[in-house]
Amino acid sequence: MSQAPIRVVIAKPGLDGHDRGAKVVARALRDAGMEVIYTGLRQTPQQIVAAVVQEDARVLGMSILSGAHNQIFPEVLRLLKEQGADDVLVFAGGIIPDDDIPALKAAGIREVFQPGTSTDDIVAFIRTAIRD
Repeated sequence: MSQAPIRVVIAKPGLDGHDRGAKVVARALRDAGMEVIYTGLRQTPQQIVAAVVQEDARVLGMSILSGAHNQIFPEVLRLLKEQGADDVLVFAGGIIPDDDIPALKAAGIREVFQPGTSTDDIVAFIRTAIRD
């Protein structure tokens, strides 16, 4: 009996107008056999959480370049918890300073992938984390 594919929502929160990296990750996850829902640009935390809940996703990946990660990511995590979806694996990518990563992980972001990360590493991270 084959296992259902891992459902992943890829989101671009905030006012970013650049989504090339998010699309590259979405394509790589799809190529790895995951079911990927891409929300598009300029999503609010409420829209992102609604997509995760509606799609019954096990994983949420957010990409941000605007510098608003310290405000937006914790708000998404709060809303996931409020909606009873705090078991969703959340990872982040984009332009995130090294100094901000420990606080984001403490808030519940499981991993932060910076520019240049191999998509194979992201696929492996998701597969390993979902298996645990």
